[in-house]
Amino acid sequence: MKRKLITIAINIVLCAIIVATCVVGFSGGTAVQVSGGNDEPFYSAGDNPSGVSLMFNVYQNTSNVYKILDILDEYSAKATFFLGGCWADDNVDCTREIASRGHEVGSHGYFHKDHSELSYRANIEEISPSIRLLEAILTTKITLFAPPSGAYNDNTLSAAAYLGLRTIMWSRDTIDWRDSDTSLIYSRATKNLSSGEFVLMHPMDVTVAALPDILSYIKSNGMALVTVSQNIGE
Repeated sequence: MKRKLITIAINIVLCAIIVATCVVGFSGGTAVQVSGGNDEPFYSAGDNPSGVSLMFNVYQNTSNVYKILDILDEYSAKATFFLGGCWADDNVDCTREIASRGHEVGSHGYFHKDHSELSYRANIEEISPSIRLLEAILTTKITLFAPPSGAYNDNTLSAAAYLGLRTIMWSRDTIDWRDSDTSLIYSRATKNLSSGEFVLMHPMDVTVAALPDILSYIKSNGMALVTVSQNIGE
């Protein structure tokens, strides 16, 4: 009964958010101008890195998310998980498990849209519900947004900044969603890797298989495994 009531409450919050986003950031149909926000995307940590940040973009394969969490625990590693809103809505327990194990949660939009094709208003309407949903589930503030497929335009950056979010990209992509060669995923994640890098991954079978060796390499080379926010000094 308690879980059912929580689910109902989250759904009520989400419905209210979707209605609200029709007017957020607008006045008379004109986008409100962003001022004072950092609307430049981060591709790496910059001049004073704390370590390497593994980033997992999640819209599928919940069972693999749990496997990844267990592997990260084995290596005392922390990571950042960018969650799709529609996935988080269907996987509330897993979303909470990610946070409860000390990992960072960011937004990956709600329906995996191509943000580079969206207007300012459409970007707000896609990003805002995911933020409100994640905050309702986790009772913590969400500060990071990773656009699906790395696709964004100026409207995306302005919308994210308006919502108080840092837009996060990556310095290297394992392309694990496409390729199933474990050694190739390992090489893409580790070859000439340096502190401050953001390594993009997904909860794929090949990622689960390659992850222990990737973590071992990073640790053996004296680099810490930290969240994106820790790396950029947030």
